[in-house]
Amino acid sequence: MKTALVTGAARGLGRAIAADLAQDHHVAITWRGTNPASLLADHPDIAAFQVDLADPGATAALPRKVIDRFGHLDLIVNNAGSILTDDAENYDAKTVETNFNVNVNAPMGLVAAALDHLQPGAAIVNISSQNARMPAMIAHSYSASKAAVDTWTRIAAKTLGPKGIRVNAVAPGAVNTPEATRPEDVTEMIAKDTALGRLATPEDIAAAVRFLASDAAAGITGIILDVNAGYRL
Repeated sequence: MKTALVTGAARGLGRAIAADLAQDHHVAITWRGTNPASLLADHPDIAAFQVDLADPGATAALPRKVIDRFGHLDLIVNNAGSILTDDAENYDAKTVETNFNVNVNAPMGLVAAALDHLQPGAAIVNISSQNARMPAMIAHSYSASKAAVDTWTRIAAKTLGPKGIRVNAVAPGAVNTPEATRPEDVTEMIAKDTALGRLATPEDIAAAVRFLASDAAAGITGIILDVNAGYRL
């Protein structure tokens, strides 16, 4: 059975991804502020590590913890994210630093720390955002950080391909989660701009991650897969 590490999986998209993978993987997750008790109640075999991914030391130690628990590591899903808002008129260095540390530095450091443990056939799936290409007016540094994730995904795919390691990303559009649901009128407004007439769901994102991590996608690396129900086609 393969082992997957999903960061930031106590709630939201990360929880959906971890729950989906737990059907046929050993799963380890990280959490920082939200206790994953409800996820663990449903999936007691999941290993949960409380980690501040902005701390490079904690990130570097994480792959070893997973391997000590399950013996190997086959899939990393870099889901944890910081979505602090800012704009050109209200620049705040701390906001920019936090967004980039969690969204860019942490995944890069985690993958670097895991490389000695990843075998040919391993996969990395980064969670990007449609804001990388359609930046949000009140999320300058968040949007920029996700654009950096997209670029790093492609660079890592080129670098790690000769090692037999695939690197891809999923870019969700607007998604309602149990913890963060938009008002009905806002949801309907966004849905009208999609080809499918609805928002993508957490399960849609989880299914895309599962595909990119699977042997069915063995010939796919370096792509950014939009999962947004055809937003603004």
